[in-house]
Amino acid sequence: MTPGQYAIAGLAALAAGLVNALAGGGTLISFPVLLALGVPPVTANVTNTVALVPGYLGGTYAQRGDLVGQGRRMRILLPAAGLGGILGAVLLLVTPESAFKVLVPFLILGAVVILALGDQVKRRVAARISRLHDGREQLVGPAIGVFLAAIYGGYFGGGLGIIVLAVLGMVLVDTLTRINALKQCTSLVVNGFAAVIFLFSGHVLWMTAGVMLVCALLGGYLGGRVASRVPAKVLQRLVLVIGVVVAVVYTARTFG
Repeated sequence: MTPGQYAIAGLAALAAGLVNALAGGGTLISFPVLLALGVPPVTANVTNTVALVPGYLGGTYAQRGDLVGQGRRMRILLPAAGLGGILGAVLLLVTPESAFKVLVPFLILGAVVILALGDQVKRRVAARISRLHDGREQLVGPAIGVFLAAIYGGYFGGGLGIIVLAVLGMVLVDTLTRINALKQCTSLVVNGFAAVIFLFSGHVLWMTAGVMLVCALLGGYLGGRVASRVPAKVLQRLVLVIGVVVAVVYTARTFG
């Protein structure tokens, strides 16, 4: 890449970190920018995943207090998340570049739909929590759901947090804040394990990933500082529009 292209990738990661901190869906900014810079789809996806992992770490650290008392859940759910993330990463690496290129617009549109349903998922989870009482949890079902969601997360990852929140919220009885903290930790494990697999794949653009990593961390920090002053709804709608436009343009270029 040229210095100008590194700058563009860095700005995209900065925006992704900011959006993830405020509304979610940052992947729908950084991944398409890498594609526009001429990076092959699989390499773009791998590099993007590796670069944005620290953002998940920051989110988990910020909510670490809400993970207190959830040790049993994490002992059961996080291994399933890690295994699913590994499987999804391996599936991506064995997918031919030509096949993944065809899948890209559908993956982007799928992530757009998931992000659009995010508020509805949160409302339903909160409503369900308000109707139920504490009791002994059965975690086999959630573990299976997390494992399946993690396969998707390791393969692409756009909207993973919303999927995990829906899976956990359907069966766990707790406050939405604590379930969201568990979602953050689960997403970190999925992407972290996938990133470990990607590190040895030969698909990581190391200089690009390094620039994006630093910028994503800065974006996350800025997002945290301005969270009370920037309407998350506005950013979310902007990300949804960007996702749809990117999917349409990419489809036209691929199949046109």
